Amino acid sequence: MVTFIADGAPISVPEWVVDIESFRRWIDADDFPEQGRIWWLKGEVLVDMSREQIFTHLAVKNEFSFVLTGLVKVRALGLFLPDGLLLSNFAADICGNPDATFISQETLRSDRVRLIEGVDGGYVELQGAPDMVLEVISRSSEKKDTVVLKKAYWEAGIPEYWLVDARQEPLKFDILRHTSRGYVAARKPDGWAKSAVFGKSFRLTRRTNELGHPEFTLAVR
Repeated sequence: MVTFIADGAPISVPEWVVDIESFRRWIDADDFPEQGRIWWLKGEVLVDMSREQIFTHLAVKNEFSFVLTGLVKVRALGLFLPDGLLLSNFAADICGNPDATFISQETLRSDRVRLIEGVDGGYVELQGAPDMVLEVISRSSEKKDTVVLKKAYWEAGIPEYWLVDARQEPLKFDILRHTSRGYVAARKPDGWAKSAVFGKSFRLTRRTNELGHPEFTLAVR
C-alpha cells in the first residue's frame, strides 16, 4: 500500500489498514485524523492536508450546494448532501468524501445504495452508487479528481459525475454521463450542460465583485 501526502505533515497510517474494510474500521478508531481529506482509493490511502482555497473551492461548493439543495427540496427529488458524506463502493474499491452527492428517491428505495448506521446511532455512511457526485478541483486534488475518481466513479456505476475547475479562465464545468465506455461530457450549447439526473440544464458563470473577488452563479433552466 502506498500513502500519498499533500501539503502537510505526514500522517501515520496503521499497518493493519490494508483494504477498504480495514480502512472503514480505521475511520471509527480514536487515532483517525480529525482534519484533512483522507480516501481509500484502489488499494491506496490518499491523505490531503492542504487548506481549501476560499474562492475557487469553498465558494464554488457553496454555490452548488445552495442551488441544488433548493432544487431537490422544492421538487422532492431525493437527498442532496454537501461535503462530509462518507461514500463507499466496494466494486470500485473506494471510500471517502465527495464534495457533494445526490441520491434520488428511486435510488433510495432500491438496492443500489445502503445507509449504514454508526456505533452511536444515526446514519454515517452511504454504500453503493448514488445518482450524482460533484468534485471541485484544487491544486492538490487534480489527479485524484480527473483521473482516479473519474475512473472509480464510473466503475461504481454512478450515472453523473459533475466536475468543476474554477481556478482557470474560462472556468470549466462538465456534467460527465456514464456510458458503457466511460464518462462522456454532455454537450454545452452556450455553456448550458443538460443533466439527465435532474432533468434540467445548468450553467456556471463567474463575475468579479466590487472587492475584486470572484463570485460564482449556478443557473438552472
